Amino acid sequence: MTKNILGTILESCCDELNTGYFRNGKCDTCDNDFGMHTVCAEMSDNFLEFSKNSGNDLSTPLEESDFPGLKAGDRWCICLSRWIAALEEGVAPKILLRSTNYSVLVHVPLEVLEKHAIRDD
Repeated sequence: MTKNILGTILESCCDELNTGYFRNGKCDTCDNDFGMHTVCAEMSDNFLEFSKNSGNDLSTPLEESDFPGLKAGDRWCICLSRWIAALEEGVAPKILLRSTNYSVLVHVPLEVLEKHAIRDD
């Protein structure tokens, strides 16, 4: 049973889109997930632009990968390093605490994560 950063069971980040390393809607991880797709983030225009400019275009659909492209308001499991980089640039997207993997706490203090929490959490 995987836990979230609140210490409870990791909940789905998005049921409509096949997100996460395992494409099961959860920000779960394993040793093979070198990107650590562990942060459940709600996309914003600023973050999508930042990610595109950083080499990871999340807004353009990729039919061959069955990826619809993301828009502001969509929730997606993003790489921990991308979220930290966005935080440093002042464009970190809001996160869903109950759907963000507990392993994130090794790299980011809970207090910082709580400041970026989606308030329906």
